[in-house]
Amino acid sequence: MTATLDIATVRAFLLVSELKSFTRAAEALGTTQAAVSLKLQRLEALLGKRLVERSPRAVRITADGAAFAEHAVALIAAHDLALRGKPVERALLSLGISDHVAGPELVPMLEQLHRATTDLALSVSIAFSRDLLDRYDAGQLDAVIVRREASRRGGETLITDEFGWFAAPRFRLPPDGALPLATLAPPCGVRSIAVRALDRAKLAFRETFVGGGVTAVTAAARAGLAIAPLARRIAPSGLIEVGPDLGLPQLGRSKVVLHAKVGDAAKRAALRTLAAAFRSAAMSNELT
Repeated sequence: MTATLDIATVRAFLLVSELKSFTRAAEALGTTQAAVSLKLQRLEALLGKRLVERSPRAVRITADGAAFAEHAVALIAAHDLALRGKPVERALLSLGISDHVAGPELVPMLEQLHRATTDLALSVSIAFSRDLLDRYDAGQLDAVIVRREASRRGGETLITDEFGWFAAPRFRLPPDGALPLATLAPPCGVRSIAVRALDRAKLAFRETFVGGGVTAVTAAARAGLAIAPLARRIAPSGLIEVGPDLGLPQLGRSKVVLHAKVGDAAKRAALRTLAAAFRSAAMSNELT
């Protein structure tokens, strides 16, 4: 008999190859790591090829795996097209992401979400956590990825960020000693963390630059205008952490959480993929 590929198994392999993790692939599929591993073992046995190499710290796709992935993508696309028949109107998944959360993970996360949500249109808003939560509570957004607020419960923790004080290598304190800050305007939660820390330490500061987004804040810091309080994960190249050298107070940690309320199965699956892709990208950035 001619061997037949199982579509669910091929999907599992593609997720493993894209997320570089059996754990994250299992999260995206809503199953267990053991189940995904078993699917991959059966697929490798069927093909008679080693598709992935596993180590305690990483998953690497082999040359045979990369070659198979090209055909697998085409297979899944053809399968989904045959299943859907004529194009249908796609439902909208509306997502909000905090500006101080949307770091280097944003691009791979959206890439993976786009590949996994052919039946959904995607709307993404970048704004303050507080504004996004207000829109979420009003039913204007299906899901938000924000920093956890002390007064709010629930949500799925994606990662825990550590904060630091970042500046250009050439940055020097002004003669009066007042710390020049580059921040977002209120009600930015990261700004509040930084201001409270400086007030507790009784350190003089002034807000030299107030940006409309994190891109503007980091640009001001890179230009040497001020120091920016940032999650270490999102601090761009060209900035260095200067807190210890300047005797600045520690800023602590903050959880990044996903809040969602969706009933549609396709949207729930998309959000599982989103959470897994975010964690996978964050883990990859920590290793580099």
